[in-house]
Amino acid sequence: MEKLGTDIRRLSITIQGAVQGVGFRPFIFRRADSLGLRGWVVNSAQGVMIEAEGDAARLEKFLLSIEKDKPKIAYIQSLEFSYLEPAGYLLFEIRKSDPGGSKTAMILPDIATCPECLSEIFDPQNRRYLYPFTNCTNCGPRFSIIQSLPYDRPGTSMAGFTMCARCQAEYDDPEDRRFHAQPNACPDCGPSLTLWDLDGQGVAHHQEALMRAADAIREGLIVAVKGIGGFHLMADARNEEAVRTLRLRKHREAKPLAMMFPSLAALEETCHVDELEARLLTSPESPIVLLRRLPEDGNSGNRPAASVAPGNPYFGVMLPYSPLHHLLMARLDFPVIATSGNLSEEPICIDETDALVRLKHIADFFLVHNRPIVRHVDDSIACIRMRRQQVFRRARGFAPLPVRIDSSGKCSLAVGAHLKNTIALSVKNNGFVSQHIGDLETLGSFKAFETVINDFERLYDATPDVVACDAHPGYMSTKYAKDTGRLVVPVQHHYAHILSCMAENQIHPPVLGIAWDGTGYGPDGTVWGGEFLKIKNGSFSRLAHWRTFPLPGGDKAVKEPRRSAFGLLYEIFGEELFDLSPLHPLMAFTDAERQSLRVVLKKNINTFRTSSVGRLFDAVASIINIHQNAQFEGQAAMALEFLIEGTTIPDAYPVGIMPHDASTGMPLTVDWEPMIRQIMEEANQQVPLAVISAGFHNSLAEAAVQVARMSGERRVVLSGGCFQNGYLTEQMVKRLSEAGFEVFWHQRIPTNDGGIALGQVVAASLL
Repeated sequence: MEKLGTDIRRLSITIQGAVQGVGFRPFIFRRADSLGLRGWVVNSAQGVMIEAEGDAARLEKFLLSIEKDKPKIAYIQSLEFSYLEPAGYLLFEIRKSDPGGSKTAMILPDIATCPECLSEIFDPQNRRYLYPFTNCTNCGPRFSIIQSLPYDRPGTSMAGFTMCARCQAEYDDPEDRRFHAQPNACPDCGPSLTLWDLDGQGVAHHQEALMRAADAIREGLIVAVKGIGGFHLMADARNEEAVRTLRLRKHREAKPLAMMFPSLAALEETCHVDELEARLLTSPESPIVLLRRLPEDGNSGNRPAASVAPGNPYFGVMLPYSPLHHLLMARLDFPVIATSGNLSEEPICIDETDALVRLKHIADFFLVHNRPIVRHVDDSIACIRMRRQQVFRRARGFAPLPVRIDSSGKCSLAVGAHLKNTIALSVKNNGFVSQHIGDLETLGSFKAFETVINDFERLYDATPDVVACDAHPGYMSTKYAKDTGRLVVPVQHHYAHILSCMAENQIHPPVLGIAWDGTGYGPDGTVWGGEFLKIKNGSFSRLAHWRTFPLPGGDKAVKEPRRSAFGLLYEIFGEELFDLSPLHPLMAFTDAERQSLRVVLKKNINTFRTSSVGRLFDAVASIINIHQNAQFEGQAAMALEFLIEGTTIPDAYPVGIMPHDASTGMPLTVDWEPMIRQIMEEANQQVPLAVISAGFHNSLAEAAVQVARMSGERRVVLSGGCFQNGYLTEQMVKRLSEAGFEVFWHQRIPTNDGGIALGQVVAASLL
């Protein structure tokens, strides 16, 4: 170590970002020590604070190296520094964390097992051989175990486990990979496994528990496995009977089930995996990734059963991301179902006693452990689209990292939408977005929603001035907002969609926002869902929308595409509809039901008008007889998209643009009738359904280009559940780009209602 120069200065640094739980303090310690600097580094409620003394040249070298050489999984949002008079420090040290001040530090998401830890758990000579709770500063649980900021062991669910002498020595050694690794543990001092039967009796412990759980799965049984952020229900994905039993017990009739594969090589025998998809699968986030199936060749004994994802050309797959998963999958060496451990429409189980009650009629065994899970964190879902990552469910690996927003300084809470709910909290210029909560359809899910809100307010020591909510007065989240007694800001659903995408892409008004989804409360009393919004500073105007049509039965239409089609056709033909030759949507009802619907539509009973593109998808699926009823949300639209696979792309069908009425201020109307009439004609001519579906998708994209040209805006923002559709999104981006527009869409924030909370918190910050 070189002798310090005479020009001694003190450098004070404050770093904000994802810098706690990533080995950042050990990194700073080692870097400062190698340069012969003196001072300290400390975790604070705001991030990491550093003071370093030395000569000017070494301090500058130290400062420049922080961003350049920081731990891979760290993210620096801001680094502020200043030079002060020397304080006379004698050495460099990691000081005890400072819990004071406002809490703005970023909590890191749970991180997949790193290669070094993975190597240790499969090394018979290592003391962590086969230990399912191995971790270091580069990997392991974070968000699911933290109870309070700053991130230190006493503030985590590991507080009850006292490190043994060897683990403590690692924790104290600046040269060790586990230097200040807060969840550090080993078989002698850390959490352990137990296998429970249906009565909650321990039938095996430690390694034997894991082996017997694997054997049960191999035998066709269902095992509830307690992981990092909650329980999985696991079963042999190759076993048709086991998969069908799981579906029956969980009341999940047709929705695709996620799978976990033992390795990337095993996965490549079943799915097409390009380099970006492989990178995403093996990333620290390690989400469920939607991958295209390979054609079945009949040679692989590890092919998933037909009922895993019926009628779907994609599988939702992931690789093991925790030591427990790696050990279990190594024992099995075949793909397993790894679906959320919950009942339909309820939050995922995180406590073994609760799981025993709620999952008793689904699982045959419970593989549990004694490390408490502080909060539920589902698996995230993502794909690679147009060479970019797109997240559909944001939870493990991503939440609760924030999005930078322009803030008025107020602390705002956003309570999200009714479906795919998340919440968001603004603290200074950060919009912290929660993990996926789910649909607020049950008491259990609403309790989880309240728990997450309380959790965020406590973690960030926040008392919101404003509560932003959806404008729909009947949503449970809206009612919650009104019951807080705070200032409530209702935010129109589709405006929130566009604001969330703008925030993620860090762009500002003016823009044209295209928000297409299934349902959103419209201030004009109709159900919106096919919107073209001009976004200005702090407001929006409705430039255009798809032509409205009636939905007989209201919410019933969401699960019955035939109702959307019936209403759409009645809008075109009126009473003449009942004199036409048999049509699929009409034939899907009995004579009595048709007559009832006739009265309902004629007298406008329990019927709502909608501009929804989601319902337009349903109507077309019914007209060409793909789906008359849906077993899960979006099933009909997905079936339409999947028809296109391998089709020669046809031209678009015609659509009409009804002009703006200046006298009434009514927006432009995009008329689907010419398109629907041609679709009906081609269906009668038995044109291949794949061609019809592609033409329908292309028509939507071409209509968007026409409206964009009338908008006067150069930048176009896409958001809403319809843009989960890969073909539609790609066509929209392609055609708008070719027409000279700059197009933005979602990547790390869901385009579905999981992104609504971020848009709401942005709207509140604009006040």
